[in-house]
Amino acid sequence: MEKKVDKKFTWVIKDFSSLQSEKEFSDIFVISDCKWHISAYPKGNKVDNFLSLYLEVADYGSLPSGWRRHTRYRLIVVNQRSENLSRQHELVEDWFDEKSKGWGFQSMLSLDEIHAKDSGFLVNGELKIVVEIDLLEIIGKVDVNGFHLLSSQVEFVSRVFETHPETASEVHLKNPNLRTGYMNLLLSLIDTLRQPPHDLPKDDLDEAHYALESLTDAGFKLDWLEKKISQVSEMKEKAKDGEIRRQEIEKELKDVKQKCSDLEAKLEKEKSEALAAKNPMSFDDIIE
Repeated sequence: MEKKVDKKFTWVIKDFSSLQSEKEFSDIFVISDCKWHISAYPKGNKVDNFLSLYLEVADYGSLPSGWRRHTRYRLIVVNQRSENLSRQHELVEDWFDEKSKGWGFQSMLSLDEIHAKDSGFLVNGELKIVVEIDLLEIIGKVDVNGFHLLSSQVEFVSRVFETHPETASEVHLKNPNLRTGYMNLLLSLIDTLRQPPHDLPKDDLDEAHYALESLTDAGFKLDWLEKKISQVSEMKEKAKDGEIRRQEIEKELKDVKQKCSDLEAKLEKEKSEALAAKNPMSFDDIIE
């Protein structure tokens, strides 16, 4: 399984001096949900006596037509005795695409310097390579766990797999368009459930159950989503019941307020009459 890293990957080439192959590859690693590997020419690529290093898109064969990745990167040959002596170029920006699947340097570091005694580049026969990658822009779809996604979908799908890694473990569909279609259905279902339960139409909830059944039949493990649909349905029912109770309480409160208002008016009348009885009557009051 590919190793997922943040923005830096380290490749240790063992027994570098004994390598006989023309080209060596690192393990595949994942940065920003894109698969990469480093390739190295231990004897040089068209330039004798120099180590050649390249950063390459590892899964270009499975990517859809028109894919492109705008990337800022740096390749480093690590000096294991002093990092200050490590050999690196300035940050480079390149577009990786169908015509340019890899970028790098033919003359990264001379082999004489690598093999020099106490140079610090070779320690116990090991050469250490580091690549730093900053993905600036993705055009076209990106492969995430075998699903071809738009760049705008990558973050959401990655979070699903990080939280529920078993979600697609039993999905055995081979057709990439079908796989993508089911993933779009899953994202659409999640988006539906993001609405306030009170505002969610009953028809949408019914369709959510049908969509969940379809996804489950395709092999998706969605117990977590089934629980969420039930939770949303329950919240909607409670909201509906709560709305009825609210209306009943509002009517009751209105009646109570009216009753209080009537009682206050009656009380004021009683106070006024009681006050009148306590005051002496004037001559005019008597003769009127």
